[in-house]
Amino acid sequence: MKTQKQGTRERIIEAGARIIHKNGFNNTGLKEILDAADIPKGSFYFYFKNKEDFGLQVVDHYVAHFGQMAMEILAGTDGSPLMRFRVLHEKFRDFYQAQECSLGCPVGNLAQEMGDLSPAFRKRLSNAIDGMASMYCSVLAEAQQAGALDPALDVREVSYFLVSGWHGALVRMKVTKDIEPLNLFMRMAFERVLGVPLPE
Repeated sequence: MKTQKQGTRERIIEAGARIIHKNGFNNTGLKEILDAADIPKGSFYFYFKNKEDFGLQVVDHYVAHFGQMAMEILAGTDGSPLMRFRVLHEKFRDFYQAQECSLGCPVGNLAQEMGDLSPAFRKRLSNAIDGMASMYCSVLAEAQQAGALDPALDVREVSYFLVSGWHGALVRMKVTKDIEPLNLFMRMAFERVLGVPLPE
């Protein structure tokens, strides 16, 4: 059972995560976060050392939240490994389309904003990207073992390439306000990089 302190801390993180995803880290003030969480102004430093400490815990929140969503699909038993890989990207594509092609990946956004400014952020975000690539690698290795991918394919290298490509597609989506960059990524990922058609 969560203590009151843990519950309040999580409420602050969840409120901050929503605002930071929309506005960025440096454009989000503590007052805005605390107002959204309905927490007294003086309470922030009872739960966090400073704003950077808070931001790092927001990164952990993003990783846990979106990572769980991804793992529920990729580690499931519905469909082939490549079908699950497709469904994962369709789910996130539909999410961004519902947001009118805004927001982008919260980890990718913070990597662009904070990667050059904070070593602590850089390390935490690098670990998050490694985790994404690891999930890709696991499902692609499963597909390879099932005979659905070329056995000579280096699934680890391809996984990092695809993570980079997905983030690039999200950046272009935000600039164009069009979902087509994500559709293009999916077509190229399967047909050109993995060498297989999009699974039906």
